[in-house]
Amino acid sequence: MKNIMIAVVISFFFFAFSNGQDKSKKGNKTFTNGYSDVNGISMYYEMHGNSGEYLVLIHGGGSTIGTTFGTLLPMLDKEFKIIAVELQGHGHTTDRNAPERFEQDADDVAALLQNLNISKASIFGFSNGGNTAMQIAIRHPGIVNKLILASTFYKREGFPPGFFEGMKNATLNDMPQSLKKAFLDITPDSSKLMTMFNKDRERMVQFNDWRDETVGSIIAPTLIIAGDHDVVSAQHTIAMSSIIKNSRLMIFPAMHGEYIGVAEIPNPNNKMPGMTVGIIEEFLKK
Repeated sequence: MKNIMIAVVISFFFFAFSNGQDKSKKGNKTFTNGYSDVNGISMYYEMHGNSGEYLVLIHGGGSTIGTTFGTLLPMLDKEFKIIAVELQGHGHTTDRNAPERFEQDADDVAALLQNLNISKASIFGFSNGGNTAMQIAIRHPGIVNKLILASTFYKREGFPPGFFEGMKNATLNDMPQSLKKAFLDITPDSSKLMTMFNKDRERMVQFNDWRDETVGSIIAPTLIIAGDHDVVSAQHTIAMSSIIKNSRLMIFPAMHGEYIGVAEIPNPNNKMPGMTVGIIEEFLKK
C-alpha cells in the first residue's frame, strides 16, 4: 500500500523563428507568441490580454503552458497582461547541455523579460514553477512586483515519507499520459521527452534544502496557495508562509493543482479555478 501511495504522489508531481512573433485576435484580446534567445536556449513565450499589469505564468515540472494554465489563462487575461513561458526542455523551448536548475530557470525568465523590455511584473509559479518563481524573487528582486507560489516547497521535509526514494526509481510510465501527449504534440520526439523526464527527476532527487534565511529574504508581497491533499504537506506550506514575512496563505480543499484546473485532474464541474482567480485578482490589485 505504501508503494502504491508513493507512485501516486510521484505521478501527481510530474503533472508538477528566433525572436519571431505571431499575432492574432481572440475576441478583443491580443495574443502574441514567439521565441527569444536567452542564455543559450530558444525560450518560447505567449502574451495574452491587452490591459492591466504584467503577470508571468510559470508551469510545473513536465508540463507546458496549456497543461498547467489552460483553465486559468482565459480568466486571468481579462484583467492582466499575461506572459506565459515554457522552461528549458519543456514544450516548445529548446534544451541545453546541462542539468535543470531552478536558479538557471529564474535567470532565463529574467533574461526573457529584459528581451521583451518589461522592467517589472508579478510572477505566478505552480509546483516546480513555484521554485523558479521563488528564485526569481531571490536572485532578481527588482523585477518582481508581487509573487504567487502555488503547491511548491523549499525543503525535502515537505514531501511524504518515501517520496525521494520512490523518485529515484520513477520511470516515464509514472508521468501522466496527458503530459506526455502534450509534449509529443508539440515536439514529436520521444527521446526529447525522455530527456526532459530524466532531468526533471534528477533535479528532484538531487534537491538540497534552501536555507530559511534565503527564502526569508524575499521582499515581494507573496500569496501562497496549496491544497489540503497536495503533494507538499499543509504544514510545510504554513511554515513557508511564516518565513516569507510579507505573505498571505490560502489552502483549498483540493489535490495538487486541482484548484487551478491542471490537465492531469480533469474535472469540468470544478468551481475552484474561478475562486482561485478571484483571490489572485484581489491580491494583485491591492
